[in-house]
Amino acid sequence: MDFKDAIKQLADRIGKLKENIHTEEATKNAFIMPFINSLGYDVFNPLEVIPEMICDIGIKKGEKIDYAIMKNDEPILLIECKHWKQDLNLHDNQLIRYFHVSKAKFGLLTNGIIYKFYTDLKEANRMDEKPFLEIDITDMKDNQMEELKKFHKSYFDINNILTSASELKYMGELKNIIQREFSNPSTELVKLLAKQVYDGTMYQNVIDQFTPLVKKSISSYINDIISERLKGALKVEEKEEIKVEEPTTPVEDSKIVTTEEELEAFRIIRAICRSKVDVTRIVYRDAQTYFSILLDDNNRKAICRMYFNTAQKYVATIDENKKDVKHPILSLDELYNFTEEYFKAIDMYETK
Repeated sequence: MDFKDAIKQLADRIGKLKENIHTEEATKNAFIMPFINSLGYDVFNPLEVIPEMICDIGIKKGEKIDYAIMKNDEPILLIECKHWKQDLNLHDNQLIRYFHVSKAKFGLLTNGIIYKFYTDLKEANRMDEKPFLEIDITDMKDNQMEELKKFHKSYFDINNILTSASELKYMGELKNIIQREFSNPSTELVKLLAKQVYDGTMYQNVIDQFTPLVKKSISSYINDIISERLKGALKVEEKEEIKVEEPTTPVEDSKIVTTEEELEAFRIIRAICRSKVDVTRIVYRDAQTYFSILLDDNNRKAICRMYFNTAQKYVATIDENKKDVKHPILSLDELYNFTEEYFKAIDMYETK
């Protein structure tokens, strides 16, 4: 099972079990330990995960952090856990104290549903007050999934995460400012914009006059952007529907029959990959034994292949040697499980 599927499975598990989880310890066992496991760490191996690691704070001895993820005998991530119903904003001070006396570069405060990742961007060895990454595992966005994946044992790189942490921190703060300004424009923003269309002095009555105008203008502009994108999406969909009706190249062999199931598979792969490349570059070619989905209508750039002509159906992803790797499937829904493999194939062709 790949990382994305493991996280989605855990999210489903939380939805089913949380009302039966009544203690912090149960939260750890049911939600947080599986989460650590999904990051590629063996929760039962003390060389990788230490439960109840001692973090003595000054004269206070025997203070313990719930979990410490280890690498080369040093902690790299401290995890402080709470019951899933608890508000994490009430408990970040405890993690700050542990972070200060540890060599770990990252701290995680979680209730098994919300995960807040911290580091020391502002001052070395002193945990920032605000997390650089906060996710709700039951409602994750694709970009959050990619950031979380950086903490996986296979991909963990301190410098890479710190670079992302800095960007995420400032982007998050800028996003909050923009959201606040768009909802309720400040005097400074009103003045900045009004001065570009009004030549008079910026008295308070003028500012009061322009404040609702700025707010309406921002709202109107956002609506225009949304409207244009919707129009563009509709035009693309219309072109795609026309494209699907006919094979991309004439089929002369009468033994080749393109089935509706194969076309539906093509639509699914195209929908998945449209975030990666222009959909007009994704086409299909049918053959007697398999159905190929290609990049740029090039047989040497297969994204995947469908083997639907036998009782057991397969989807074949493409490895680094451009060889088929077959995966048995029971339904077309399982095609979504191999998104990373499709993207890797596209990246392989795009970087050459």
